[in-house]
Amino acid sequence: MNPVSDFFLILPELILLGAASCLLIFGVFRTTNADPGVTRLAVVFMGVSLVFVLAIAGDEKMIFEGLLITDRFGQFMKALVLVGAILTLVMGHGYREREGLMQFEYPVLIMFASLGMLLMVSANDLMSLYLGLELQSLPLYVIAAFNRDSERSSEAGLKYFVLGALSSGLLLYGCCLVYGFTGSTSFDGISAALSHDNTPSTGVVVGMVFLSAGLAFKVSAVPFHMWTPDVYEGAPTPVTAFFAAAPKVAAVALFLRVLFDPFGTMISHWQQLIIAISIASMLLGAFAAIYQTNIKRLMAYSSIGNIGYAFVGLAAGTEEGIQGVIIYMTIYLMMTIGSFGCILSMRVRGQMLEGIGDLAGLGRTNPLMAIALAAMMFSLAGIPPLAGFFGKLYVFLAAIHVGLYPLAVIGLLTSVVGAFYYFRIIKIMYFDEAKEVFDKPIGREITVVVSLSAVFVLLFFVYPTPVITGAANAAAALFP
Repeated sequence: MNPVSDFFLILPELILLGAASCLLIFGVFRTTNADPGVTRLAVVFMGVSLVFVLAIAGDEKMIFEGLLITDRFGQFMKALVLVGAILTLVMGHGYREREGLMQFEYPVLIMFASLGMLLMVSANDLMSLYLGLELQSLPLYVIAAFNRDSERSSEAGLKYFVLGALSSGLLLYGCCLVYGFTGSTSFDGISAALSHDNTPSTGVVVGMVFLSAGLAFKVSAVPFHMWTPDVYEGAPTPVTAFFAAAPKVAAVALFLRVLFDPFGTMISHWQQLIIAISIASMLLGAFAAIYQTNIKRLMAYSSIGNIGYAFVGLAAGTEEGIQGVIIYMTIYLMMTIGSFGCILSMRVRGQMLEGIGDLAGLGRTNPLMAIALAAMMFSLAGIPPLAGFFGKLYVFLAAIHVGLYPLAVIGLLTSVVGAFYYFRIIKIMYFDEAKEVFDKPIGREITVVVSLSAVFVLLFFVYPTPVITGAANAAAALFP
């Protein structure tokens, strides 16, 4: 394929790169550090990038000498990443205005992080994998500590950076072992080397484990979850919403591609690892969240548990399982964005609140917001016919169809435990006496985003075909 065609196929990435660079230069040469219009321009350019992601044909093509790949799987996951980034950037605008965080660097960092995520999803080589991962991670370290006047935000950024550096070291060590024992950094070359051996060498297995450990950190899977509660609580709430949405989807997409492209023949080895991670994540997410009083920490443990549920489908190791993971992450994205939209509305006399008890009486003081948050909580608990039920249904069925009955049973039992803390929030909203009334209006941007999320969650069962069909086509791309 000629270079012109290669550049055309990464047009969404080039749009993000060019726009972010221009906005950065524009901001640097302004007399003030304010953000008049930069966020809007960032949203517009990310929207244009999303249009090109959807418009460019999703047929499988190798580009730049096999460093990157474009296919329907990448197309679907890139669209999810950009939707998550756009929605979280939009709904955080009002918060940043009130808190004095309107520096132009914030939307630019979001754009660079999104660029890294798109490269992660398209990675077809250990080199491009690491490039995309670090391009995503470095802006995230900065925005976690973006509120420089907050000790909690600075602490969150420092913790994320230190532990992120450790995970990068684990991942690089794994890449070195895999390269040393297979002689290739290309996913196709690694797969070809492994297909010649009935039993992969110990070095490759150890390298795959270290590589998986580095990726598990990015999705906050147990036992690499330790950064998540503190960073979610300490970072500014719009940043937490972004962390819980777009980067999570991109990291799961990269996890799927790594395990099924270069290590597809080693399913019997990595399946045990994924099952262990899945069970540990579901158990910790279910039980640790029960004792939380800060809603952002609760959402952190909820995200850990949700990754455990998604990995139930991954552990199945089948096309049906991958379809289930993709459906689950699509639904998880909308549930999470809707939940954080409601959290961003928890404001009294201009001050942000984060206590679960602060939601007391919300059903009477702000019934529409209470309905939206209740829908998100019921969906996260997996109550039919809301969207979250179908997400869990697809991953559990995939596990059952390959005989992983204990894993599906554990997933079902932890869902019941998890329902307790979701229902507790609903009980507090509708049955406890109101403390203070939240400020109104909650903001036009948040209202639009929460409304879209609520409609998706409530009415998913009416017309789920686009998501299910898109996920099936995306999963098929990993099983040529």
